[in-house]
Amino acid sequence: MDHLLALAANPAAWAALLTLIVMEVVLGIDNLVFVSVLSNRLPAAQRKKARMVGISLALGLRLALLSTLAFIVGLTEPVVTLPFAAPLDAEGLPLVDFAFSWRDLILLGGGLFLVWKATTEIGHSVDPHRSDELLDKRSAGSLGFGAAIVQILALDIVFSIDSILTAVGMTDHLAIMVVAVIVAVGLMLLAANPLGDFINANPSIVMLALGFLLMIGATLIAEGFGAHVPKGYIYVAMAFSAAVEGLNMAARRARARRGG
Repeated sequence: MDHLLALAANPAAWAALLTLIVMEVVLGIDNLVFVSVLSNRLPAAQRKKARMVGISLALGLRLALLSTLAFIVGLTEPVVTLPFAAPLDAEGLPLVDFAFSWRDLILLGGGLFLVWKATTEIGHSVDPHRSDELLDKRSAGSLGFGAAIVQILALDIVFSIDSILTAVGMTDHLAIMVVAVIVAVGLMLLAANPLGDFINANPSIVMLALGFLLMIGATLIAEGFGAHVPKGYIYVAMAFSAAVEGLNMAARRARARRGG
C-alpha cells in the first residue's frame, strides 16, 4: 500500500502512466480493427456479444501475461537459428535476423494468419456472386460464434504479447502497467460497437480496414524476421488513408444530395 501511495504522489509515475496509456491505445487499434471486421461476419444479433467477449478476453490475457513478466521477457531470447547468410545494409549490419525467439515465432504466426485472413475477406468482398450483405453470409455461416471467438483469441495473444513487451520497456512498475492496460482495454470496449457498426454500414471502409489488416500482417512478419518497422509510419499511413476515404464519403453524400 505504501508503494502505491508513493507512486500516486510521484509526478513521474503519472507521466509514465499517461504515456503508456497512449501507447497501449495506439497498439490496440490493430486488435480493434480485426475484432470489428471479424465480428461483422456474424449475424447481427451476435456481433456486440462477440466484440465484448473478444475484447474482454484480451484484457484477461494481458493481465495474465503481466503476472508472468519474467517469462514474457524471456520470450525475446533466441530459440531457433536458421543457417542462412543474412544480407547486410550499408553499415554492415544484417537486414534480416534468422535467430528466432518465441516472440518472433508468435509474431510470424500472427502475421501470416492476418495476411491469410485479410486476403480471404478481400476475396469474399470482390466475389461477383456474393450476396447483397456486406460480407458473404456463406462464409459467415460457416464461421460460427465459437470459431470467431477462437480467431479473435488467437490474435489477442499476438497483440497482447507485443503490448506487454512495450509496457515492460517503458516502466518498471507493475501497478502502472496494470492500470494502463485496464484503461486502454476499457477504451477499446467503448469504441468497439461504434467502430464495428460504422465499418459495417460503409462498404468502402471495409476494404480499407482489410487493407490495414493486410499491412499489419506484413509488418508482424517483418518484425518476426527482426526487421523493425516504426509504428509511426504505419499509423500515419492509416490516418492519411482514413482521411482520404472520409473526403470520398463526404463527396459521395454531396453528390447524392445534389442528385436528390
